[in-house]
Amino acid sequence: MSRTNETMEPTATGRLNHAIHMQIKRTAFVGLMGAVSAVLMLFRFPLPFLPPFMSFDLSGVMEIMAGYMFGPVAAFMVIIVKILLQLVMQGSLSFGTGELQGLILSSAYVMPAIAVYHWNKSKKSAAFGMILSTMIVSVTAVFTNLYLIIPFYGRMANMTMGDIVALCTAVNPIMKDVMSMAVLGILPFNLIKYGATSVVTFFVYKRLSKVVRDMINS
Repeated sequence: MSRTNETMEPTATGRLNHAIHMQIKRTAFVGLMGAVSAVLMLFRFPLPFLPPFMSFDLSGVMEIMAGYMFGPVAAFMVIIVKILLQLVMQGSLSFGTGELQGLILSSAYVMPAIAVYHWNKSKKSAAFGMILSTMIVSVTAVFTNLYLIIPFYGRMANMTMGDIVALCTAVNPIMKDVMSMAVLGILPFNLIKYGATSVVTFFVYKRLSKVVRDMINS
């Protein structure tokens, strides 16, 4: 019995060490994906004829890919790392409202898609999940902007909702009140942003995830 135990013990220890090593690698890649997401944020830009206080970027690609590969906790950690690094690199230009909105919308985008994909891992479920998430986050953006983010920013910047609408009217005359800003500005912006994120993710996920898994398992 003692010989059997002596033979099995190194194997169990080796498995434990391997599991720990794998977890360290996964954690490192999650941090790296958060850093890449933060770098992608540096290349953000407004879209023509849409609200000028909103910026287009593809940082969500790293967030949702982390969720597909490692689960929702990993996706959330990528979001947090991205926001913290963004604050370190650029600071906050919106009294923290942009960062809060980023946390809310990134979570609203990645979590439904991850849930659908992990329920049934296939291309169809991935596509359906991202379409569903794009619609959810776009509607969420309308309500959070109108009832949370813009009012709070307005109080901090001493601006009224009318002042915010005027900024939108300056780039697109058809956005002349709160309703038109929401329906013709905030909603389409987020549909474009997260729709583009979904398309890019759909086409690069398999290739990139294979590379990451190979590196982790090596």
